[in-house]
Amino acid sequence: MIQPYTTSVTVTANRDWLASRHGTDSAETITLDLQKLTKNTHYVEATAGQPHGYVHSGVPVGRINASGLYGAYDPAAKDGREVLAGLVYAEAPFTPGTTKVPAALFWHGTVNAAKIPGGIDPAKIAPNPGGAQIRFLGAVSA
Repeated sequence: MIQPYTTSVTVTANRDWLASRHGTDSAETITLDLQKLTKNTHYVEATAGQPHGYVHSGVPVGRINASGLYGAYDPAAKDGREVLAGLVYAEAPFTPGTTKVPAALFWHGTVNAAKIPGGIDPAKIAPNPGGAQIRFLGAVSA
């Protein structure tokens, strides 16, 4: 006999990085390439008590030219991720075995640099007309 059951998962958004609500009404839909993110820095995997993994809110991302997917922003990359596209706006859940994760992109507004998951150095962000329009507060001075 098969007995169906239902579970529910609640993830509370940790948006300590967000300094203002400006820009939160115009997030864009993107797809993340989980293989271009770092486990336990940018995302956590599913566990016995939590059936879904999730990408953290606030992760800085860039668009990968070849695939159109998004991966962790890296100023030293040569695949498109060297241009900051924005930050993952809300925690993006995924099931085990998933490599592509839908997410919302926060691409303009004001954020607290010190609260970005994995960290970010605003001094290393090269201005780009196609990149994010984000003002960083609390930037670490060189």
